Amino acid sequence: MDNPLDWTLLQSFAAVAETGSLSAAARRLGQSQPTIGRHIRALEEALGVELFTRAPRGLIPTEAGRGLIGPAEQMREAAARLQLAAAGQDSGLVGPVRVTASAVVSHFILPPIIAEIRRAHPQIQIDLVPSDSSENLLFREADIALRMYRPTQLDLIAAHVADQKIGLYAATAFLDRVGRPESVEELMALDFVGFDANETIIRTMRAAGLEVSRDFFAVRCDDQAAYWQLVRAGCGVGGMQVAIGEAEPGVERILPDLPLPALPVWLAAPAALRHTPRIRLVWDALAARLSGA
Repeated sequence: MDNPLDWTLLQSFAAVAETGSLSAAARRLGQSQPTIGRHIRALEEALGVELFTRAPRGLIPTEAGRGLIGPAEQMREAAARLQLAAAGQDSGLVGPVRVTASAVVSHFILPPIIAEIRRAHPQIQIDLVPSDSSENLLFREADIALRMYRPTQLDLIAAHVADQKIGLYAATAFLDRVGRPESVEELMALDFVGFDANETIIRTMRAAGLEVSRDFFAVRCDDQAAYWQLVRAGCGVGGMQVAIGEAEPGVERILPDLPLPALPVWLAAPAALRHTPRIRLVWDALAARLSGA
């Protein structure tokens, strides 16, 4: 092979290897599926090897393809760092800032904060990405991430800005029907709303000495925004950040003196972007408001 490989082909290869399909890679890269398919065929022709085999669940890298994944990832990360370094030189206060947070925080905490930022700085556009997965800040999937754990990814700046209290809540209509518990024993006799596959609530309750399993919960849902709607609707008792629960009409906090662990709130951003003026402005505004939540 005399000619250097086109980075675009390697970028498409890395996306297919990571996602397992042409369609998913196309969505990630903002391309069409036929375009990604052409890129893979062109790369295979340039290298003279087959890179993927088809399987019922998608495309699986061949031995030659697996050998290419590491170098392709290194090139992708190098390109991302170059883009971050260039973006970090932007000194303007005009333009977009992309913020990602969990679904429940995006639904119930961030909207008034974003509205306040927009009133004060209408020249800044804010893209809100509700997601319970860890967005990759290196690849500009977001400029600022709000997370309930300390980020460990390299090349990030992170700050612990708050600890949000957690309380137990139930709908007033539900409590009118079943009674208001005055002890842990009475509380545990009520219906609870839990998560489905996510075991966070189970682990938290066990750590508090309450031995429960998945079957303990009368209704289950892993989407935390929908989970809160189930509590509001009267399906049972559920945990929620006090900042959200106390602002919600139609629900009541149960046993407020019950010791529950607080949720740490962290902000994270790529180190290369942290001091870009508009990103710093949004970061500071989020930190100020969340620290008082």
